[in-house]
Amino acid sequence: MQTKTKAIVLSKIRFKDNDLIVKCYTSNHGIVSYLLKGVLKSKKSNKKTAYFQPLSLLELETDHKDNRSLQYIKDLKTSFLYSSLHTNIVKSAIAMFLAEILSQALKEEEQNLPLFNYLETSFKWLDTNSQISNAHLLFLLELTKYLGFYPDDSEIDADFFNLLEGQFQHINNSKYCISGENLTLLKQMLGTNFDALNEIKMSSKQRQQFLKMLLQYFDLHLTNFNQPKSLQILNDVFN
Repeated sequence: MQTKTKAIVLSKIRFKDNDLIVKCYTSNHGIVSYLLKGVLKSKKSNKKTAYFQPLSLLELETDHKDNRSLQYIKDLKTSFLYSSLHTNIVKSAIAMFLAEILSQALKEEEQNLPLFNYLETSFKWLDTNSQISNAHLLFLLELTKYLGFYPDDSEIDADFFNLLEGQFQHINNSKYCISGENLTLLKQMLGTNFDALNEIKMSSKQRQQFLKMLLQYFDLHLTNFNQPKSLQILNDVFN
């Protein structure tokens, strides 16, 4: 069935000599992998690899069949042209990191427009704003709303947060309970938005420790979640 859909690029891998397999999160079908035949040798094809950088926002015309593991792209164009996401070294490191997280976290091959809209809006914000040091932290925290394990903040005044249970509590009864700086930052992050992020101050070390905690949270709630390979690059950029 010929269909048009918006898509966010999550990853690409080389297949055989001249082909690419591109994994996208689409507005119509959720996670979809596309086979692009001959794209690495064709100079005239508009399906150039530049279109498939991490988190690129595209509009695709595809020949979609539900029973096929690899779909085909008939035509494509950019739906939003980033001005700095792929050229600013900090933003490009964040983009690489977030694309790797999403490749692991998003599994559903079905439409989820609220999630797609959240991703699209977040990446446009990241591209057009300069105060982005903590953007990946808030992005991951807000992402848990759509993945089903957003922190229960009904007892937010408590002295501990249980990563395994996803809730604040008054007693430390688990090795997964956090307190101290990570707890304070978590409480500050909950309920804030991207435009207010610059009001939350943290050092490079605090940012790194908070991210480590968030990744542990993801690991506890997602099956087969692995430490992102791009994490070291991200930490190096912020250091």
